[in-house]
Amino acid sequence: MIIKPTAILATIVMAAAVAVFFIPPPAGVSVNTMRAAALVLLTIGLWAVGTLPEHITGFLFFTLAMVLAVAPAQVVFSGFASATMWLVLGGLIIAEGVIRTGLAERFAGVLFDRFTVSYRHLIAAVVVASIVLSFFMPATVGRVLLLLPIVAAVAERVGCERGSTGYNGICLAAIMTTYQCGTAVLPANAPNLVLAGAAETLYGVHFVYAEYLWVQFPVMGILKGLTIIVFVCWLFRAEVRPVSARHDTTPLTPEQKRMAVILAAALMLWATDFLHGISAGWIALAAGTACLIPRIGVMPVSAFNDIRLGPYFYVGATLGLGLMTQKSGLSDALGRLLHSVLPLEAGADFGNFITLSLLATFAGLFTTNPAQPAVLAPLAEQFAQVTGWPLKAALMTMAVGFSTMLLPYQVPPVVVGLQVGGVRLAAALRLGVPLAAFSILVLLPLDYLWWRLIGYFG
Repeated sequence: MIIKPTAILATIVMAAAVAVFFIPPPAGVSVNTMRAAALVLLTIGLWAVGTLPEHITGFLFFTLAMVLAVAPAQVVFSGFASATMWLVLGGLIIAEGVIRTGLAERFAGVLFDRFTVSYRHLIAAVVVASIVLSFFMPATVGRVLLLLPIVAAVAERVGCERGSTGYNGICLAAIMTTYQCGTAVLPANAPNLVLAGAAETLYGVHFVYAEYLWVQFPVMGILKGLTIIVFVCWLFRAEVRPVSARHDTTPLTPEQKRMAVILAAALMLWATDFLHGISAGWIALAAGTACLIPRIGVMPVSAFNDIRLGPYFYVGATLGLGLMTQKSGLSDALGRLLHSVLPLEAGADFGNFITLSLLATFAGLFTTNPAQPAVLAPLAEQFAQVTGWPLKAALMTMAVGFSTMLLPYQVPPVVVGLQVGGVRLAAALRLGVPLAAFSILVLLPLDYLWWRLIGYFG
């Protein structure tokens, strides 16, 4: 019998967690803190190894936290009281509605057909479409699953056969942009939602849609999108065979019209939350509910049974993990350790910004991407005190960090995209590694300058 490497790694993770659970606590650390550390190690380790689906690991976290009495129920299940959880649920319903009605496919098809005149134009169109969809579809996996079959068909139609350099470039442009530029739009992916939920749960800090967009999007959205276009055209050079645009001239169906109205209303309310004060979670929940209401909605009520709720429970587990880390004293212990090794000091804004952003970036090597803010958010208050920044600035550096992907396994939607598109891991690394290096060496300093310009350090 052949033993899979993931099974070996999972065994190592479990053994390490058991060892942490039973070893005597160091001076100044309680037994309960050590138990919390063991549970955090087990949960994050299993998420990183990927032996179990993420939501199953989340269920394991809930169960062990309660059975071992690591934290009370109101802490372990605190995520379900957060508006972020309902943003996730509403986003999943919206994504299902967009896919079922075919509205997004019509939009993307029209956009890509128009720009098949050259490879460079096509890559730019794919990147732009991926960024635009970040405003309409909150679920990264949903956007990936929607775009990949479309861009793959477009690639083959312009003469880039499956597995060719041009084909890989077109698919990777969609995959990388969907996640990395999506981190600059608040409701666009899981790490953003986990960070927002952790900020609300831990500190009572509410991220505003427009403020988040203003702080993150100019560099990590626009400039990173342009960077992806340049790198894809440079590393995956190809020629395309222009095809005549074949636009679907049939009128929108009643379902597509209603879906368009629901999307437009949700986007308008998300973008103006600084005026009305309604949380993005309640807006998403209202939009998702509208999709399911008979006569008003765009799909039968029974369609809810087809929605994969794994991400919902996964995010709930990450939020509960974050609050447990704080309440158990583990975050304080980790904070003291990091303070002793990180070169943070008041007034050194550039060094502090680079240090905290890199900390968030490289933390992704040890866990899957959505878990990064869950682990780091409980430390944000101590980082803010040491640097002299507002708490929001310390939290926002975590978003800067997880916007850069070092290796594909960190981001589950990227792995899904590679599998759906039939793109080999070597091709993903060919783009991902140079893109990560450029982001760290060039985009991070530019992002610091932008934050300094808008006065975000206080």
